[in-house]
Amino acid sequence: MRNEERLAREILEQLGGADNIADVASCMTRLRVKPADYSKVDLAGIKKIDGVLGVVEAETLQIILGPGIVTKVANEVSEITGKTANLVDESDPDPLEGLAGRTKDELNKKNATPFKLFLRRIASIFIPLIPAIVASGLIAGITNVIIRSGADPESTLIQFLNLIGWGIFGYLGVFVGINTAREFGGSPALGGAAGILIINPGLANITLFGEALVPGRGGLIGVMLAAAFIALLEKRIRKFVPSSLDIIITPTLSLLITGIATLFVLQPVGGWISDLITKGLLGLLDVGGILAGLVLAGTFLPLVVTGLHQGLTPVHMELINTIGDDPLLPILAMGGAGQVGAAFAIYFKTKNERLKKVIKGGLPVGMLGIGEPLIFGVTLPLGRPFITACLGAAVGGAFQAFFKIATIAIGVSGIPLAFLVHTNQILIYLLGLLIAYVFGFIFTWTFGFKEEMAKGI
Repeated sequence: MRNEERLAREILEQLGGADNIADVASCMTRLRVKPADYSKVDLAGIKKIDGVLGVVEAETLQIILGPGIVTKVANEVSEITGKTANLVDESDPDPLEGLAGRTKDELNKKNATPFKLFLRRIASIFIPLIPAIVASGLIAGITNVIIRSGADPESTLIQFLNLIGWGIFGYLGVFVGINTAREFGGSPALGGAAGILIINPGLANITLFGEALVPGRGGLIGVMLAAAFIALLEKRIRKFVPSSLDIIITPTLSLLITGIATLFVLQPVGGWISDLITKGLLGLLDVGGILAGLVLAGTFLPLVVTGLHQGLTPVHMELINTIGDDPLLPILAMGGAGQVGAAFAIYFKTKNERLKKVIKGGLPVGMLGIGEPLIFGVTLPLGRPFITACLGAAVGGAFQAFFKIATIAIGVSGIPLAFLVHTNQILIYLLGLLIAYVFGFIFTWTFGFKEEMAKGI
């Protein structure tokens, strides 16, 4: 039996069987499952499965498997259960509506704050877009390095690479609108139309109150406001429209009202929020400098643990749209670097062969910017190394803040992020990455790990 098939069958067994699966999806490292009945799930049993690196209880049950293998396991689960490995859709609403209520109850019991629930919802909008954003950002970054190395920016090859790399960023508002509407229970196509309202170049030809409108004003925040509005409006209009006329009247009224509301209210509000976030962050980095970088990098990993870090994607995009680059991402990227340093220290210090095996599997992808295997398989279960990894990250973050390292696009952290920072900052960024490795190693080696910690691993 193949490893992915074994994992899928063992996970399903602990989830209460194939019939207990209401929905299944996957991201870069996690199998995301919505059980129909949570009482049938054996969380302790899932955590004991060989190959499972950890479990996160959020709006979906997130089983950490690591990059590559997670997609194969998701496909196996999909084949066994008959559920397509996608996000929740309208095809089976009743069990999922019941699940949503039970999930909220579980989250309330765990003292989930409104802010955490808000970030989870934002994360759900952007998680499906991550592969395209990462791939496009990396291609754009490599192209930028090639240009700075002396290539003709007007050559056909460079123009072709720029077309591939930057394409999605020009139309990202449409994708975000589609996912936002889906997240709020509306029609995805109407969400995409709401996104177009924000980014449409035709806005420049419209003048309101003596001022020309600005295409893209409000960015992805404005898009999410418009798409959420049209989704909620659509559901309310549908309650009063006869079924025979629904397909014509409901979407037409929804789009018309949303269009007016967007131009007069939602886009200006989105712009105000965008300015508040970007100016606030830039002010924090300017005033706080090294201290701000230290705190931001040192406290980032708890967000990764809960999966809430994806909720920061619109913040990164707004920084790029507003000032042309993102000084926040290199700082936060040090979180994973601290983990790598801590994992190296544990690997050289421990005699536990199982722990060494987990670290061997997690280190390569950790250095490539995917830190969940090391977090959930190594540092978090051990406890103190998670803290020392955060301390190492803090030192690296302070370094990146001091030199004002910034990226031109967003993507995975670690070594690949070097292609996305400004070309003249690549070596400085890599030096900061190395510093985070070193201090994560030193802190963990000196006081972060003792052999007795590995007994339960």
